[in-house]
Amino acid sequence: MPAVVVLGAQWGDEGKGKATDQLGARTDYVVKFNGGNNAGHTVVINGDKYALHLLPSGILSPGVVPVIGNGVVIDLEVLFQEIDALEARGVDTSKLLVSSAAHVIAPYNRTVDKVTERFLGKRRIGTTGRGIGPTYADKINRIGIRIQDLFDEKILRQKVEGALDQKNHLLVKVYNRRAITVEETLEELLRYAERLRPHVADTPLVLNDALDAGKTVVFEAGQATMLDVDHGTYPFVTSSSATAGGACTGSGVGPTRIDRVVAVAKAYTTRVGEGPFPTELFDDDGEWLRQTGGEFGTTTGRPRRCGWYDAVVVRYAARVNGLTDLVLTKMDVLTGKEKIPVAVAYEVDGRRIDEMPLDQSDFHHATPIFEYLDGWTEDISGAREFSDLPDAAQRYVLRLEEISGVRISSIGVGPGREATIVRHDLLS
Repeated sequence: MPAVVVLGAQWGDEGKGKATDQLGARTDYVVKFNGGNNAGHTVVINGDKYALHLLPSGILSPGVVPVIGNGVVIDLEVLFQEIDALEARGVDTSKLLVSSAAHVIAPYNRTVDKVTERFLGKRRIGTTGRGIGPTYADKINRIGIRIQDLFDEKILRQKVEGALDQKNHLLVKVYNRRAITVEETLEELLRYAERLRPHVADTPLVLNDALDAGKTVVFEAGQATMLDVDHGTYPFVTSSSATAGGACTGSGVGPTRIDRVVAVAKAYTTRVGEGPFPTELFDDDGEWLRQTGGEFGTTTGRPRRCGWYDAVVVRYAARVNGLTDLVLTKMDVLTGKEKIPVAVAYEVDGRRIDEMPLDQSDFHHATPIFEYLDGWTEDISGAREFSDLPDAAQRYVLRLEEISGVRISSIGVGPGREATIVRHDLLS
């Protein structure tokens, strides 16, 4: 059975939760391998909406083992708030596994995140202020707190003392904030330790054993390709690896075990936070996409920046991830437009560029070159076969497939789990 990576082809919020949930119903394990509670997935089942932040979407599928991998940073309070909310709605979370090597978001990291972003002013990155970046920085600086440290208070105290030796100098002397004490930090970190203990596991061993036994494992990315710390629009990116390679480093499963890499893209484009966005709309069309598509953050509620489909971005995602399939979501949002622009290339300083510009400055100044495709007025939310779509909608999908360089295997025509057209099975 296959190991499948599911990730975003744009700047996030593409509907990965729905895609992973659909796969999860036929899989054994669903693994979140990067990010934290700075991004969310919204999954709709039988009209009920579930907003997930730290938990993998597969937790909504009975029989699936949800796994939080070592590449994730975890806010323990948020994790258990999410677990409690799901259990209150009858969702079984007892199968959840958490990597002992995942890093914990300490309270001082949330503080540093917020004050640093304010200090940057106009040069701000647009973070969510949840401590994600500082926690990953601690990980790389080798002063981070891991899940396994919560079960040895002596070791935990030593690590917190070492981290605060640095953080308090920064907070007090640079940002004029009060010092954070070791005791208040320990109190917060230890509050959920015993409740967490039954979920903690050697998840790389569990996942490799599962693949050896012929189980199907889905690896679910937080954020998306254009927010990847290496391959995204740096520095306006997240702090982790949101591309296919991150599935391996963030889970402990080797690259030779991955069978399929599936990216999710909206039928248009959105992003949150700061940074370049060539097809962004500042007119009535942008507001129409925002309102019609419900483009407000699952985690933050922030209004998303909206623009037309950018084939240059998706071609780039296909290349850096080695995509095998594309899932196109929110096709129904475009219903009613007479003509739908699609960016096929950029113009930079009078030159046509068909691929991602070499440097950030060129990308920031890139002007999209649009191709205008016929729209449709028919309601497509009830379509379940490709042939059910109006001719213009079919042509739109086929043209996007052609210019994006990867086959479109699934098409979302509404928010519900069932509102999907499957052209190619993602698990065969």
